[in-house]
Amino acid sequence: MSKTQAPFHQLAEKLSSVVFGQSVLVNQLLIALLSGGHVILEGVPGTGKTLTVKVLAKLLQAEFRRIQLTPDILPSDILGTNIFDLNTRKFVLKKGPVFTQILLTDEINRTPPKTQSALLEAMEERQVTLDGESLPLSELFWTIATQNSLEFEGTYPLPEAQLDRFLFKLIVNYPDPASEKQMLLSSHEGGRTNRSNLSQLQPIATVEQCLQAQKEVRAINVHESVIDYLLALVERTRRHPDLSLGASPRAAVAWLLASKASAWLSEREFVTPDDIKIVAPPLLRHRLILRSEAQLDGVSIESVIQSLLKQVAVPR
Repeated sequence: MSKTQAPFHQLAEKLSSVVFGQSVLVNQLLIALLSGGHVILEGVPGTGKTLTVKVLAKLLQAEFRRIQLTPDILPSDILGTNIFDLNTRKFVLKKGPVFTQILLTDEINRTPPKTQSALLEAMEERQVTLDGESLPLSELFWTIATQNSLEFEGTYPLPEAQLDRFLFKLIVNYPDPASEKQMLLSSHEGGRTNRSNLSQLQPIATVEQCLQAQKEVRAINVHESVIDYLLALVERTRRHPDLSLGASPRAAVAWLLASKASAWLSEREFVTPDDIKIVAPPLLRHRLILRSEAQLDGVSIESVIQSLLKQVAVPR
């Protein structure tokens, strides 16, 4: 284990000890962070989506901001605007919450498309254009959006072009009974790290270490046969009889990078087919679109992804 890897293993352990029963979610979040890819968290209320992100930002010693999105939020509420200062008689830039390192956009599907699209340039190019001037964002800039999986009335589903900007869509499930009991015991004994004692959490890694880890991830080796395997999977999504939309070239690039991050976390210097399989569900579930006939037959995106992984031969 390298000096760069050690803090991230400690970070995963600490985060799992605060957010009970979400070890898979924690691992996938770290893969996304190391890939520099944005994330959608989807789950019912009360499963710890916001808490997980707040704790992760605290453990990383990163600047964190949260936006509660509603139908009346404007693009300027996120990006910022130029305000005329009567004292200096000049326009002064008032930066919005997007100028941070980790940005949590709560309930992104409750804000109109005009406001949703305001995040596109920031997510893709890590910059914001205000009044014709391009302003750079933090080198780390990482967006995590949440959405409720139950309430669809009064929502604005994200279009395919914006969904493709997110590396992962992570499903936040209920914790298993043992983890939920542990959570209740911790709350009963006055632990309540999840709410009142966040300020007492000590940073485990730094933003600089995170940026260095991202560089190491990009340097991970990938054999040509593994690249051919990934391309075969991508091509299969475009020809699958149950799908009307397969993975894009952007998805293929993101898939490779996420696989590198998985290998790095596993302390390997090369990508294996297992890495590609591990990141396939969160990477594909928001990019693939089922045909209407398949939906009527009860086919799910998850089952299609699993069938794809079984149909394409794994290289030796």
